[in-house]
Amino acid sequence: MSDADAQDILSVATTWRAAGEQVAIATVTETWGSSPRPAGSQLAVTVSGKIAGSVSGGCIEGAVAEAAMKTIASGVPQLLDFGITNERAWEVGLACGGKLKVFVEKLA
Repeated sequence: MSDADAQDILSVATTWRAAGEQVAIATVTETWGSSPRPAGSQLAVTVSGKIAGSVSGGCIEGAVAEAAMKTIASGVPQLLDFGITNERAWEVGLACGGKLKVFVEKLA
């Protein structure tokens, strides 16, 4: 993810926040193996259901959005850890396994 892409997600989130939305930002902090998005990729989520950016795709993206809602409600940041072994990867339709860590925080 380029710095410009990250700035775009932060700009969108800042605009939503200025309009009165409650917003959480999720940032990929670490990857290993197969990961569709690199470290630094971001996702912005609002309580009203707006989403901008991407941290992974598929079921991980949904889990991150759900965690973002909890972080908005509680104000407590979270470090999420997702992973799948090479052996399990074939079972869920992936070529190989990988790991991904995502930090979720409420935008003040």
